[in-house]
Formats: sequence, C-alpha cells, structure tokens
Amino acid sequence: MDVPLWLWSAVVGGIVLMLAVDLFAHRRAHVIGVREAAAWSAVWVAIGVGFGAWIWSAYGAELGQQYFAGYLIEKSLAVDNVFVWAIIFTFFAVPRELQHRVLFLGVVGALVLRGGFIAAGSAVIDAFSAVLYVFAAFLLVTGVQMIRSRDSHVDPSQSRVVAWFRRAVPMTDTFHGQRFLVRRGGVLLATPLLLVLVLVEVTDVIFAVDSIPAIFAVTSEPFLVFTANAFALLGLRAMYFLLADLMHRFVYLKLGLAVVLIWVGIKMALQVDVYKVPTTVSLAVIATVLAVAIGASLWRTRGQARVEPAAPTDPPFRVATAAEDAGLTTAWRRRPLAAATHDAPAGPSGPSGASGPSD
Repeated sequence: MDVPLWLWSAVVGGIVLMLAVDLFAHRRAHVIGVREAAAWSAVWVAIGVGFGAWIWSAYGAELGQQYFAGYLIEKSLAVDNVFVWAIIFTFFAVPRELQHRVLFLGVVGALVLRGGFIAAGSAVIDAFSAVLYVFAAFLLVTGVQMIRSRDSHVDPSQSRVVAWFRRAVPMTDTFHGQRFLVRRGGVLLATPLLLVLVLVEVTDVIFAVDSIPAIFAVTSEPFLVFTANAFALLGLRAMYFLLADLMHRFVYLKLGLAVVLIWVGIKMALQVDVYKVPTTVSLAVIATVLAVAIGASLWRTRGQARVEPAAPTDPPFRVATAAEDAGLTTAWRRRPLAAATHDAPAGPSGPSGASGPSD
C-alpha cells in the first residue's frame, strides 16, 4: 500500500483538529447525557465507516476489508475498555461532570502510545517475520485467559499503580474541579483526578498489548493499523457515556472477544508459512462472532434498564468544598483556586443544542 506523506499528514492533522475542537467545546465541565453521547457516537462511527469506504474505493476491496476487520476488532475491544473505565470512575467516585476531561486526555495519550506501538510492531515484523508466531501464541493465551476470567472484574483497591502513586506522589484527598494539580502553601500537589488519569492510561496500555497484535493479524499495513485504531479510539469518550450504565447487559461480550482473539491468533499463525485466510472470511468471522455475542447478551438481559455502577459506601476521595479550596492556588499561575473551581456549571453541549461534540 503506497501512502504518500501528504495523506499521513492530512489524517494526523484531521485528528489533531478534531481533538482541538472537542477540547475547546468542553473547556467547562458538564454532565454528558445519554442523548448527547448517542448522537456523537453515531457521528464518530459514521466518520470511521466513511473513511473505510474511502479506503475501499481508493485502494480496492482487499485493503478496505482489512481496514474494516481492524476497525471492528479495535471497536469491540474498546467496549471492554469502557467497562473498566466505568469501574474505575465508580470506585473513586469521580463526579460525572469531571469524567470527560480525564477521558479526553486518556484518549490523547492512547493515540500517542499506540502510534509508538504500531511503529515498533511494524519494524519488528519487517525485520523478523517469525515474531508473528510469538504474537499468535500471545493472542491464543490471552483469549483462553479471557474465557477463564470472563466473570471477574478489575479491582482498583488492589491496584499496584494506585498504591505506588499514593506512596510516591504528594496529593490531596479531594477533587478540585477539573484540576489535576494544585498548590497548598506553595507546595505542588496532585489531585485524585490525576491518579484516575494515570490509571486510565495504564489500563489502555494493557488493552493495547492485546489489540495491537490482534489488528496485525488482519492487516500488515501500518496506515490501516493506525487509522483503524485512531477512529476507534476517537469515539471512546462518547461510547463511555452511552454504555457505562449498560455494562451489566453485555454478559457474553468477553466470551465473544475471547473467541475473536483466538481466531485472529490462529489466522496469524497459519499465514506465516501454511495458509493465508482470505480477508473476506476473516472479516465475516469477526463480524459474526461479535454480532452473536452482543445480540445474545441483549436478548439474555432484555427488559433490564440502565443501572449506574454501584458506588462504594466509603469512597477514597470526595469533592472539595469552597472552604477547602480557599487555601489553595492553581498550579501554574498561583491564582486562588476557589473562584476557578466553583464557577457555575456550563450548560449542555453537543448536537442536541449545543456548542460542540462530546467526543
């Protein structure tokens, strides 16, 4: 696949522009509702699918199918990531109006990290094609482990990252608006929101370890790997606000994801020296498995309403009061924090009546 430099630049520039617009539109904290999240989820899916249609038209059916196979894998694994985020936000009692800022920076970090992973993976595969056997074995083991642990959930209270952060980084015990850092008596302190952001980034690295080898099983083109990842990630924030209260209904999702990982692991192992599974077959298998897993989940849990994840009775952090903010200053400009943190909340934004997209 011959991708000119201007096309790489245009794609990266477009992604940066969309992130900038999103950040400007949501510079004030507000609660993102289901309707707004659904509208922008549809927008981002349309952009991802539209880009795939352009790849199909410009570069042919084979590469178009490779893009869509990769996009499906990344999007489906992202749903599992969303549910982990819901558990993290619930455990730390992060106010809903503050969650978008964490997810925005989490997605930016994920794009940068995955770009590095993709570049490194492409270089390793080009130099040592036998590494595909290692990737295939890793995917098979991961799929089997996912089946065995499909009913278990991450427990932030047992996280080594959380324990290390609280031990190594001076921090407050209260949320101070969207601030990640504040000053008390001239001393720079992290807020719990920075700890949550670090944990979100770490979980994405863990998910990337699964998803990057998986997408290399369906396409070896770095441009397709990157764009499928990017367009799947850009819709994650809206997807979170859309699906976080429905995690109890996707009872067979992990099983379906495990089957997909096992399938692409087998495909990757075969394609080295034995047999190259046609992309059409691979795409059909992935789409069918995911459709069955999601459809069976929704059928099994039909009639169940949205349910917010159960908050802990004694959360480790809470929202600061105006009096607690009074003794603090912002991290860089040293302005009093109280006025900046306790402004009146912004109105809703998004396609339902608003200033900009939530995602």
